[in-house]
Amino acid sequence: MLPHRDRARPASGAEKGLAGVDDHTTVLIVGAGPSGLVLGNLLRGAGVETLVVERAQREQVLTRARAGFLGPHSARVLAEHGLGAGMLHRGRTHGVCAFRGGDGEFEVDYSRRGRGEAHTVYPQQDLVSDLIEEYLDRGGDLRFGVTVTDVDARTATIGYRDATGTGRARGRFLAGCDGSNGVTRHALPESVTRHRQDHGVAWLAVLAEAPQSMAAVTYALHDDGFAGHMARSPDVTRYYLQVPPDDDPEAWTDDRIWAALDVRMRTAEFGPLRRGRITERRIVHLRSEVVDPIQHDRLFLVGDAASAISPSAAKGANLAIMEAELLARALVAALHHDDHTALAAYSSTCLPRIWRAQEFSRWMIDLLHGPTDGSADFQRGLRHARLDSLRDSDAHQHFFAEHYVGI
Repeated sequence: MLPHRDRARPASGAEKGLAGVDDHTTVLIVGAGPSGLVLGNLLRGAGVETLVVERAQREQVLTRARAGFLGPHSARVLAEHGLGAGMLHRGRTHGVCAFRGGDGEFEVDYSRRGRGEAHTVYPQQDLVSDLIEEYLDRGGDLRFGVTVTDVDARTATIGYRDATGTGRARGRFLAGCDGSNGVTRHALPESVTRHRQDHGVAWLAVLAEAPQSMAAVTYALHDDGFAGHMARSPDVTRYYLQVPPDDDPEAWTDDRIWAALDVRMRTAEFGPLRRGRITERRIVHLRSEVVDPIQHDRLFLVGDAASAISPSAAKGANLAIMEAELLARALVAALHHDDHTALAAYSSTCLPRIWRAQEFSRWMIDLLHGPTDGSADFQRGLRHARLDSLRDSDAHQHFFAEHYVGI
């Protein structure tokens, strides 16, 4: 556990603009998502000066609805470092998932398989809100509406633009937590390997103001395509529908969405869905990217900046928290004890875990989706065999449980 230092609420200028002066800090963090905010909080808890800059405005950051399934390691990191009060109070334990197909439905109680661990369901926007407040309470410097225009990994320096002008900021170290489309990844040299995989699958991600219709996360397999049901809160449910990669989300009216969900989730057989107003619909392309290495000079990538992963197994936020904790420990060792061993090994420590998460994500894609090429009958046969094995084999269920909750 990282050592904690005294905390103090920052002055009212904690979210001021950057223009007009060069800003100097110890660790400069680009991005105020879960990876950047967990990293910033852990470093502030250890007495390290930090500055977090975020392109979006605060209101946008607080309303970005993303995955809400925290693995046991993520929950432990948050709780051990004083970041889990909201999660512990309002989060819900989830340890069962169900699979529906033409042969009926079966459940896997993964909390009783593998290592006997479960997820904590806590909406990401609530977690981000908690992390922002805690970061400010710890004296962190957080600035929204800052567009990073260039990055120098050798000097840990960024150029930026905000509402008041342009300027530069520098740290002893620079953490890139700005996602797969952020600028920090592009600061890596051409010699860095960039692995990319388009899985050929797209989901229509739907957010409905409706209570959950099933007690568990439910994966439905149908010849029309995959459908998924994931509760986000007592009054909000996330649904997924497999759609063509070039589909238009606006072509999916509320009635069309509910009709497709009825068919694919076989509500005539298993009971109706609890409906409500649909507040979000967007296309999610199942793609994966891994950067190797994820560090260069004084720049270290965290979260989606290091490795974008498909949402098929809820690994993105959990990878981000794992990497943030490892990087925080390494930076504290380097700054407080002049020990750079862990910092030098950051990439080689993270990448095996990243690849294991990517492998299981791909395993889930193959399990849940129909064929995307011409070998339709053969692929359907393989998928049927996988489901049979998952339903009937204790060993297969133990494998699933260990990888479903772990990194």
